Amino acid sequence: MRVLGVDPGLTRCGIGVIEGEPGRQLRLVATDVIRTPAGDDIGARLLALEVAFDDWLARHRPDAVAVERVFSQHNVRTVMGTAQAGAVAIVCAARHGVPVALHTPSEVKAAVTGSGRADKQQVTEMVTRLLRLPDRPRPADCADALALAICHLWRGAAQQRLAAAARLVTAQRQVTAQRQVTAQRQVTAQLLSTPQRATGGST
Repeated sequence: MRVLGVDPGLTRCGIGVIEGEPGRQLRLVATDVIRTPAGDDIGARLLALEVAFDDWLARHRPDAVAVERVFSQHNVRTVMGTAQAGAVAIVCAARHGVPVALHTPSEVKAAVTGSGRADKQQVTEMVTRLLRLPDRPRPADCADALALAICHLWRGAAQQRLAAAARLVTAQRQVTAQRQVTAQRQVTAQLLSTPQRATGGST
């Protein structure tokens, strides 16, 4: 499975692609930071992100895209820019027919380090170990994007197994219900086809 992770941002947007399966060694495919000048018009900056996202999706053909879920912070202006960048990534993925998942920072930290309260350094260290990289991904935006991809690869696979199990249970219940209906119909048909004997004495 190949996952593209996006750590959204207007000035710096981390992006990274990994591939692998749960329980197996993960492999880094590519990672980088997409930058847009802070002095440029917002429309031009979002368009630049769109072009970059489209390029990454076309070149690496991921099976899924993982984007950080944005929460309100003290700096509303930063939150708006982050949300806008994330929305562009989601739209681009939809255009390419790639499913998108949103993960909170605590979900990512818990998936990668085992603690939802881990700091950035701990996340970076675990990403480096899990991908067996010779050096830490730099800047930190790259590590965050890769952590998102790792989180989704592990959580997504687990969710898929749960969904598959749920579908199997539903299918089994449907088969059982259909058999019960068929059996009831057979019993009813037999009762209707059996001739009824007249009862009563002679007068």
